[in-house]
Amino acid sequence: MKSLLTTLLLCAVCIIDLRAQVDLGRPQEYTVAGITVIGAESTDVQAIKLFAGIKEGDRLVVPGERIPKAIKNLWDQDLFADVSIGIADVRGEAIFLVIEVEERERYGGIVFKKGVSKSEEDDLVEAIPLIKGKILTENNKTNSLNIIRDFYRKKGHLRAEVRFEERTSDLIDNTKFIDAYVTKGPRYKINEIYFDGNEEISDKVLKRTLKKTKEKKWYRLFKRSKYVEGEFEEDRRALLAKYNEKGFRNAKVLEDSVWVNDDRTVNISIDLKEGNQFYFGEITWLGNTKYSTDYLNNRLGINKGEVYNRVKLEERLFMSQNGDDVSSLYLDNGYLSFSANPVETKVYNDTIDVEIRMYEGKQYYINKIIIKGNTITNDHVITREIRTRPGDLFSRSDIIRTQRELAQLQYFDPTAFGINPIQNPSEGTVDIEYTVREKPSDQIELQGGWGAGRVVGTLGLSFNNFSIRNLFNGEAWRPVPKGDGQRLALRAQTNGQFFSAYSLSFVEPWLGGRKPNSFSVSGSLSLQSNGAAKTIIDSEGQTVTNPNRQQLKILGGSVGYGKRLTIPDDYFQLFMTASYQNYELQNFGNIFTFANGRSNNAAITTSLYRDSRNGNPIFFSSGSRIGGTLRFTPGAFFELGRDYSPSLSDSEKFDWVQYHKWKFTSEWYTPLGAQDEQGGNKLVLFSKVGLGYLGKFNQTLDDSPFERFYLGGSALTGFQLDGREIIALRGYDDLSLSPETGATFISKYTMELRYLLSPNPSATIFGFGFLEAGNTWNDFVDYQPLGVYRSGGIGLRIFLPMFGLMGLDYGWRFDDVPNQPTMPQGQFHFTIGMNLGEL
Repeated sequence: MKSLLTTLLLCAVCIIDLRAQVDLGRPQEYTVAGITVIGAESTDVQAIKLFAGIKEGDRLVVPGERIPKAIKNLWDQDLFADVSIGIADVRGEAIFLVIEVEERERYGGIVFKKGVSKSEEDDLVEAIPLIKGKILTENNKTNSLNIIRDFYRKKGHLRAEVRFEERTSDLIDNTKFIDAYVTKGPRYKINEIYFDGNEEISDKVLKRTLKKTKEKKWYRLFKRSKYVEGEFEEDRRALLAKYNEKGFRNAKVLEDSVWVNDDRTVNISIDLKEGNQFYFGEITWLGNTKYSTDYLNNRLGINKGEVYNRVKLEERLFMSQNGDDVSSLYLDNGYLSFSANPVETKVYNDTIDVEIRMYEGKQYYINKIIIKGNTITNDHVITREIRTRPGDLFSRSDIIRTQRELAQLQYFDPTAFGINPIQNPSEGTVDIEYTVREKPSDQIELQGGWGAGRVVGTLGLSFNNFSIRNLFNGEAWRPVPKGDGQRLALRAQTNGQFFSAYSLSFVEPWLGGRKPNSFSVSGSLSLQSNGAAKTIIDSEGQTVTNPNRQQLKILGGSVGYGKRLTIPDDYFQLFMTASYQNYELQNFGNIFTFANGRSNNAAITTSLYRDSRNGNPIFFSSGSRIGGTLRFTPGAFFELGRDYSPSLSDSEKFDWVQYHKWKFTSEWYTPLGAQDEQGGNKLVLFSKVGLGYLGKFNQTLDDSPFERFYLGGSALTGFQLDGREIIALRGYDDLSLSPETGATFISKYTMELRYLLSPNPSATIFGFGFLEAGNTWNDFVDYQPLGVYRSGGIGLRIFLPMFGLMGLDYGWRFDDVPNQPTMPQGQFHFTIGMNLGEL
C-alpha cells in the first residue's frame, strides 16, 4: 500500500482536473453514464472498474468522498505505478469518468548466474513467491532474497549472500527479468558440541543421539559433520525424545547457540534442563470389550514401576515392527476403525497413571480388491499374490505380507506401493485398493570375466514378466509378450574359439494358475577347448580327429517343481529338480581326474528353505533365508553291487557319476538404526554361513570328479556349466584356495555392513565393508571349520534394471597361501552380473 502522503497528492491532481468542468465549491449529484480506462495493457479493464468501486448507473456526488476512495482502492491492489480519475464530460446530470493508470512492470523470470546447480535452481524457482506474468513488487523481491539465502544457510552455507539485478526485457513489453548472483561461501563443519545441564545422560550418549549433527572426526565415513540448520532442529527434537525414553518427560532445551570457530568450522552449545525422572503408575483400560484387561496388559508389556517411556508406550500400542502391539490384535481381526488414546490421568510425585481410552468399533469384512497402476502386469498375476481375499475379515498383517510378496516379484517400484482401505460403514465392509507402479524388469546381462587366462564375455536376455500364452499373438510383441509373470532367460558366453556356452530356461511360478507351485525347464550346451582344429588331414590325405585338440563338451537339461509350504509356516519353500548332464572329454586333463572319455550325471536335487527376507529385493533390510540342498544320483542305487576293479580307468568308473552333495546356507539381515520414510533401514548388517560336503555311495570309488567345490576370487571365471561349483572369496586369486581338481568339503563365512546410498529403482546403489573367511578340504580328518583364509575390504553394488547387478570390490587378504608367493596382498574384483556362488 502506498503512503498516505502519495494518496493525498494524487487526490489533489484529481480535484484540479475536475475543477475545469465542475464547480467544486458547490457539491452536486450526478449519475455515472460511462467509465473509460486508459493505460491498461495487461490488466483487465473490467477488473480495474471493479477495484475502483464505481460503476455505471451509480449516483455520485462531486466533489465527494467516493472518487478519492476509488483512487485508494486502485492503489491498494499494488498493480499500478500511477493512478488518476478525471471527468471526461458532463451532460446535465450525466457524468463521464476517465480512469488513467500506469501499470507496474511484471515478472518475466529469474536467471541464476553462477554457483547454483540445476537441482538447486529447480527447488528455488518452486520456493520463491515470484510468478511469471505477475506484478513484480518490492515485497516479493525481498521475500525471494530471504528464501534463497535461508535455503543455502540450511544447507550449511552460513555466510551465503544473494544479490538481485533487474533488467528490462527487449522482447516483452513492461516486463523485467531478475539476474540472481549467489555467493554460497564455505559449508561449515562442526568442531565441537557442548552440553550444559545434563547430569543423568552423558555427553557421549547425547552426541550419539544427534543423528545428523556430528563433530568432525577423521574416522567418520557414513555420517557427514556439516552443520545444517534444518537437520540440527530435527536433532534437537531427538534429544528430547531420548530424555522422554528415560522418563524425563519435562526435559527441555533452554537455549542453543552456534558460533564460528574458524573459517571452516563452528561450535554448538546446547543448554538443557532435565527435570525429574518419572515412572509408570497404574495403567487402566477404558472401552475394551473384545479382550480382557489382563490380556491387554500382558500384550502391552509395561509394568507398574517401569521408567516412564512414552515412546515405548506408543510402540507397544501401535508401532511394533514385530506385529505384537495392541493395535495388531484388533486390526488383524477386522477392527479397521480401532483407535487407542493413552491419557495421563494423574501425576503425583514421580509417578504417572495412564488410562488407555479405546474405541473398538465393528468388524469389517473385505468386499472387493481394486488394483491400479499395472500397465504391463496382468491382474491375475497380482491378485494371486494378494493375501486379502473378498469375504475375509480385514487384516493388517495380510496387507503387510501382500506388500512383501508383490515386492518379491520385482515388477513394481517398492517405494511406490499404495494401499487405500475404502470403508463402507453402513455395510460393515471395506474395499482395499492397491496401487502399484511398474518398473523395468527385463534385463540385458553384459558380463566380463576371466577364465583360462582369457577374457570371457557374456550376453544374456532375461524376460522376467513373460507371457508364453501370447507367444503367437502378434499384437502382444512389444517388444516381447509380457504380463503373465513367467521368466524366460537366454544366455550365451564365449571368448572366441576357446570357450562357448549356451543356455535356455523357462519358469512358470504358478503352474495351473491356482496354487504357487512352480515349474521350470532348462537346457544348456558348453564347449571348452584349446582352440586347435577338430580335425586335420593326415599324411595319407584322410580327415582324422586332431590328437592335439583338448576339449570338454557338456550337454545338459533339467526339469523342476517348486511348492510353497504352509507348515510350519508359509515362508517355507520346497524345490525338486531332476537334471541330466553328459560330459565328453578329449585330452582335457587339467581339471578333472581323467582326460578322455564320457560321463553321465543324472541327479535329483531337493532344496528346502525358509525365506522371510523383507524390503527391496536388491537391498533386503530385515529377515533371513535359511535352508539346505541335497543333490544325489539315484542311479547309484542300481550299481551298488557293481565290481569296480582297480584296473578300471576313472572314465570307466564314472561312466555314470555317483555322489551325494549336501549344502547348508544361513543368511541374516539385521537392521541398524532408525527406519527411513519408506519403513526400511539404510544401514543393514548382512551375515552368512555356508557349508558344503560332497560324498560318495560306494566307498571303493574315488570321490566324484564333478560337482566339486572351488574357492577364491570373484567366482566369475566364465565357466558356470562345466561341472564345478565356484564360490567367491574376495582378496584372493580365482580358484586359489582349492586343489586343482577341486575339494569335497567347504566352509565359508561372510559379514557385510551395508549402507543404501540410493533406493531409486532405476539405479539402486549400496556400499559396504566386508569381512570374509573360508577354506576347502578333501578329507573329513583334515576338516577344520575355523581353519580358514580371511580377508576384508570394501565394495559397491549398482543395480540397473536393464543390466542387473554390477559390483566393484577391493579385497585385502589377511593370510598367505602356500606355494603362491606372487599373489598380491590386495586386489580389485570387478564384475557385471556378478554371482558370488550359492555359499
